[in-house]
Amino acid sequence: MPKGSENKMGVKPIPSLVLSMSFPIMLSMLVQALYNVVDSLYVSHYSQDALTALTLAFPLQNLLIAVSVGTSIGINSLISRKLGAQDKTAANKAAGNGITISVFSWLLFALLGLLFTRRFIGFFTRDAELLRMGHLYSAIALFFSLGIFIDITCERILQATGDTVRPMIIQMTGAVVNIILDPILIFGLFGAPRMGVVGAAVATVFAQHVSALMAIHYVRKNKEVVIKKSDLVLKWKTVKDIYAVGLPSIIMQSIATLLNTSLNKIIIGFGTSAVAVFGIYFRLQSFIFMPIFGLNSGLIPIIGYNYGARRPTRIKEAIRVGVIVSIVIMGSGFLLFTFIPHIFLGWFNASEAMVAIGVVAMRRISLCFLSAGVCIVLGAFFQATGDGYVTMITSVTRQLVFLLPAAYLLGRFFGLDALWFSFIIAEGASLVLTLFFFFKLYKSKIGPLATGA
Repeated sequence: MPKGSENKMGVKPIPSLVLSMSFPIMLSMLVQALYNVVDSLYVSHYSQDALTALTLAFPLQNLLIAVSVGTSIGINSLISRKLGAQDKTAANKAAGNGITISVFSWLLFALLGLLFTRRFIGFFTRDAELLRMGHLYSAIALFFSLGIFIDITCERILQATGDTVRPMIIQMTGAVVNIILDPILIFGLFGAPRMGVVGAAVATVFAQHVSALMAIHYVRKNKEVVIKKSDLVLKWKTVKDIYAVGLPSIIMQSIATLLNTSLNKIIIGFGTSAVAVFGIYFRLQSFIFMPIFGLNSGLIPIIGYNYGARRPTRIKEAIRVGVIVSIVIMGSGFLLFTFIPHIFLGWFNASEAMVAIGVVAMRRISLCFLSAGVCIVLGAFFQATGDGYVTMITSVTRQLVFLLPAAYLLGRFFGLDALWFSFIIAEGASLVLTLFFFFKLYKSKIGPLATGA
C-alpha cells in the first residue's frame, strides 16, 4: 500500500498522533463522567439520603459500565490490529459481532435490573427510604441500558478506525441532554412531576439513547469499517478474539464493583455521611481518571495498529508520550485534591461532618494518583497486543489482595481517617507488578520486531 494512502496511525508523527487521537476521547470520557456527577450534584440538593442511595447503587452501574467498556476494548483492539494487517474483512466482522454482543449484554442487565436490584440495596441498609430510592434508580438504569451498550460499542468502533472527533460529539450531545433534563425531572420544573432520584435515572437513560442513535448514524457513515448484515452473525473465532482482550478488562472492572460494594459495607459502619463522602470522591476523581482512560483508549488502536504492522519504534514512542501525558494530568489532579478539596465538597451541599471527612479522604487518596496513571497507560500496551489478562492480574491484585484487606484492617484498628491510606498501599503494589509485566512482555513481543525476527 502506498504510504500516502495508509491509515494515519501508521504514518503520522507519534506525539501529534497520540494527542489528536486521545484528546477527543479524553473529552468524551470527561463528558461521560458528567452523567453520574450531574445526577449526584442535583440529587445532593434534593436530600442527603438521595445522594447516599445513589452511592449505594453505584456498584451496579459500575458493573454495567465494566461489561460495556470491557467488551468494547476487545472490539477496539481487534479492529485496530486487523486494519493494521490490512484485513478489512476481519475488521468488519469484529465490528458487526461487537454490536450483536452488546445487545445480548443489554438483555442480561435488563433481567438483572428487574430481579436483583432491591436485594442488592438491601445488603447495605434496612432504611425503607434508602432502599426505595436505591432500588428505583438502579432498576431503571439497568433495565433501560441498551442505549449505553450500543453507544459505547459504536464509539469504540469509530475510535479503532482513527475517528475520535465524532465520539466526542456523541458524548457531548448526550451530556447536554442529561444536564437539561436532570433538574427538570428531579425537582419538577416547567410543569413536570417532581420525581427525585427516579427523575435522575430517567434523564440519564434518555440521554444515553440519544447518544446511541447518533453513534449508529456515524458508524454507518464510516468508510474504514463497513458492517453488513452477515457481519452481525456471531462467529466463534471473532467472539473469542474479542473476549481474549475484552474479558480480562471486564473482570478487571467488575472487580471494582465488588470493591465498591465491599468498601461501602465497611464505610457505612462509620455513618451515612461517610458513605456520601465516598460517593462524592468517586464522582470527583472520575474527572481526573477519565482523561487517563481516554488516553488509554487513544493509545490502544495506535499500539495495536503498529503492532500489526510490525513497527516497534512507533510503539515505544507512543508509550513514552502516553506516560508523560499521564504524569501531567495526574499531577494536576493531585494538586487540586490537596489544596482545594473543600471547594469540591461544597458543590455537593456537603454538611460540616461531610467536609471534615472528605478533606482528609481526598488529600490522602490523591497521593496515589501518579502511580495509578502510569499503570493505566501501560495497560494500553497489554490490551493492544492481545495480553489483556495482565491488566486483569494487576487489577485483581491491587483491589482484592491489597486495597480491600488494608481498608478493613486500617478502618477497624485505626479509624476512618487511616482507612484512606489503603489506596496508597494498593497503588504502590500495583505499580511494581505492572512494571514487572511490562518489561517482560515488551522484551518478548517488541524485541523480535526490532530485530526483524
